[in-house]
Amino acid sequence: MSCILHIETSTDVCSVALSQDGMCLMSKEDRNGPSHASVLAPFVEEALSFADSHAIPLDAVAVSKGPGSYTGLRIGVSTAKGVCYGRNARLIAIPTLELLCTPLLLYGEELPENALLCPMIDARRMEVYSALYDTGLSAVRETQADIVDANSYLEYLDQHPVFFFGNGADKCRSVLVHPNAHFIEDIYPSAKYMFPLAEQRIARVQYEDVAYFEPFYLKEFVTTLSKKSILPHRTQ
Repeated sequence: MSCILHIETSTDVCSVALSQDGMCLMSKEDRNGPSHASVLAPFVEEALSFADSHAIPLDAVAVSKGPGSYTGLRIGVSTAKGVCYGRNARLIAIPTLELLCTPLLLYGEELPENALLCPMIDARRMEVYSALYDTGLSAVRETQADIVDANSYLEYLDQHPVFFFGNGADKCRSVLVHPNAHFIEDIYPSAKYMFPLAEQRIARVQYEDVAYFEPFYLKEFVTTLSKKSILPHRTQ
């Protein structure tokens, strides 16, 4: 087994964890809003200091690759790359929606055998980033951006109980009223749940190119100008 530093910054939650031999050794988490720029570096430093003080060499850095917050993903991936360069460690990318499923599958209540999991990340208004997985975490439908209405996911809801969760699911609760639609609260991506997925990728020798890896944004970041900035300047 390997010692892995885990970094998760895809939503408002910022978290870091350190694992070895299939166990989480330590974790730090901030749920007070998008403050990744200020809290991530100290969290990473604390995790690396823990590894150094216990003479544990770092083998890899796992980072949540998206989709999610454009700024959060860039901060997380940039930090992960920096540690990889500094420690000569491998880089592992974990799909954020797979990560969202992990606490439910590992620590949640037993699900029906034919259940589908639909992790959702908020993407403004009634849009979410989502995917569908079976209980073995095999993709039934790949990640995409969905504008949610009463007809969304019907082809799956008509055949399976579907469990919706993540910070995009709350706003869909009043819209998805199918009897097979179930909502689970307080599920969010966290670094402390990354190690099973990271270890799978190590076993498959599935690493990323540190120099060229980019987050999976799904949609390009678009800046908007305020009304004041586009008004013509008054001449004197």
